[in-house]
Amino acid sequence: MIEPRAHVTEDELHAYVDGELAADRQPAIEAWLDAHPDDAAQVAAWRAHAAAVRARYGAVADESVPDRLTLKKLMPQRWLRVAAAAAVVFAFIGGGAGGWFARGASETMPTARARVTQDALEAHTIYVVEVRHPVEVAGSDRDHLVSWLSKRLGHTVRLPDLSGIGLKLVGGRLLPGPDTPAAFFMYEGASGERFTLYVAPLKAAQTSLRYAARDKLGSFFWVDQGLSYVVIGTPDRGRLQDVAEAIYAQIDGEPLRKHAALD
Repeated sequence: MIEPRAHVTEDELHAYVDGELAADRQPAIEAWLDAHPDDAAQVAAWRAHAAAVRARYGAVADESVPDRLTLKKLMPQRWLRVAAAAAVVFAFIGGGAGGWFARGASETMPTARARVTQDALEAHTIYVVEVRHPVEVAGSDRDHLVSWLSKRLGHTVRLPDLSGIGLKLVGGRLLPGPDTPAAFFMYEGASGERFTLYVAPLKAAQTSLRYAARDKLGSFFWVDQGLSYVVIGTPDRGRLQDVAEAIYAQIDGEPLRKHAALD
């Protein structure tokens, strides 16, 4: 006998997809799916999406863990900086790609820039592979997300609409930044392609963008009106630049190229 719908929750369906469902619940879920084609189609779609995300980003999560980043040596934080992400971060920043072109940048700017970029890249690497919990607040609750993060950062946070370039807002979350809280937003394309925007307060002069690419990731960084921004995604510079320009134009109100030279 098939159990009532109330006994088959969405969380259980997600757990079934992720292989985390308790063995004694497996028959009930499979019976439910056999009798409910709509739920079966949704489960199939989740599986296909998870496979696409893992195919694109899974290699990053398999990076070896540096000894100094093992759990015993990590300081307690609200979120763990996964060692696999850190391995990519140091290669990304250490390897570098191109120089900086900035207007009036201070002597401490390279250090601040490195810290912000490091945190942004770690956050991207950790959360971009998540299927069930990539964000804390969903994109459907956009107004709350903006007001909450603006209050926590002490700055007005503008959240760009990237639907015009084929990207849907997945949502966002609050993260610990280098010195203050930081905002983290995720966007996703129809093919599962994901981009993230990291925003953190930074006392530094306005800068142009720095582009960097390493392995399967690319980034654009800039500072504007007391906030630093890091956009991370595909190493395809043209595609990533389109995303960065769309974000900059909505945040600043004018096309990017009128303000900043691209490295």
